[in-house]
Amino acid sequence: MSLRNSAVIIGVGESDIGRMPHMSGLGLNAQAAMRAVADAGISHRDIDGLLTAYSFTEPYFMLGSVLAEYLGISPRYGGSLVVGGASPAVMLHHAAQAVATGQANTVLVCAGENRATGMSRDEAISALSAVGHPYFEAPYGIGIPSLYALVARAYMEKYGTTRAEMAAVSVNTRKHALLHPNAHMKTEITIDDVLSSKPISDPLNVLDCCLISDAGGAFIVTTPERAADMAGAPVYLAGIGEAHTHEHLTSAPSLTEFGAEQSSQAAYAMAGLGPSDMDMAMLYDCFSIVPIIEMEELGLVPRGEGGAFFAAGEAAIGGKLPVNTHGGMLSHAHAGAAGGLLALIEATRQLRGEAGERQVADAKAAVVHSEGGILSSHCTAVLTAEPR
Repeated sequence: MSLRNSAVIIGVGESDIGRMPHMSGLGLNAQAAMRAVADAGISHRDIDGLLTAYSFTEPYFMLGSVLAEYLGISPRYGGSLVVGGASPAVMLHHAAQAVATGQANTVLVCAGENRATGMSRDEAISALSAVGHPYFEAPYGIGIPSLYALVARAYMEKYGTTRAEMAAVSVNTRKHALLHPNAHMKTEITIDDVLSSKPISDPLNVLDCCLISDAGGAFIVTTPERAADMAGAPVYLAGIGEAHTHEHLTSAPSLTEFGAEQSSQAAYAMAGLGPSDMDMAMLYDCFSIVPIIEMEELGLVPRGEGGAFFAAGEAAIGGKLPVNTHGGMLSHAHAGAAGGLLALIEATRQLRGEAGERQVADAKAAVVHSEGGILSSHCTAVLTAEPR
């Protein structure tokens, strides 16, 4: 079924971000959730649906049920979705289906973890090794940065993307983060800083890699009709699509072609809009190569031109197509599934004209893309300020 204009995001909220040793993962989720509830102008008792993702820092098997208990709500629709970094956009998809079909009236979507202070370095490495194939990848010691480094090297060889162009992605997001009052990173960086930073897995250096933060984010989904009685300004889901091509990189059909093209085509078709209609893009940026690939697969630039787009400053606020105006996971925050969820929050704020110094002029449409695993699962959403 088409979900075009059948669901809206009516409230958004994010937790305090950075290093928050006094807060648990559940606490970060709750803080973000209550801020989203306040933004929507409703009571938490009005929520009858709850979707959340996963946590490496909390010991709970049924995280969605635990979070509902923690928040003091008893939803008639709920669950925990695990699609890696794609989980937030996939949860938006499920929430929209729920309200459109009457399974729920008002769905809270939230995710977050205290990864910066709730895990040791060894614990983090051990937990994240679950992404590698347990028989054919993990036993050989390969980690997530090395898996993405394989993709980066293959992409550089095929399309001519350069290290300096990848560094420009990190610099662009850092400049945007400096305009966000709640961003984890507070200091400016240059291309040289990125290129001379600590090597992690060739060709990736530490400033090519996402943050480890304590962070939570939340948004509330309902129908346009119900939103009319709520205080928050609605942002419309115009289109959404998914594509799932593999789980482990050793089974990927390609190291340079992924599922973002398919998911975005489905989203554009549902929305009746195309790449040229977008005023901004919020792209999953766990490593600096990833937004370049996504820009190209989403049709925002031709193949092989994503890196040059960032290097030319066209992805900056005021440029041809601003990308990750909040700073992305490279500079704003990354804490499990919260990373991609914060991108949906930023798109909502931009389309409501609430982004302050970061505001994109005359913003009417945004494309938001999340990916999970090693470019394994993809979900693309097209959001608009008005029904289209």
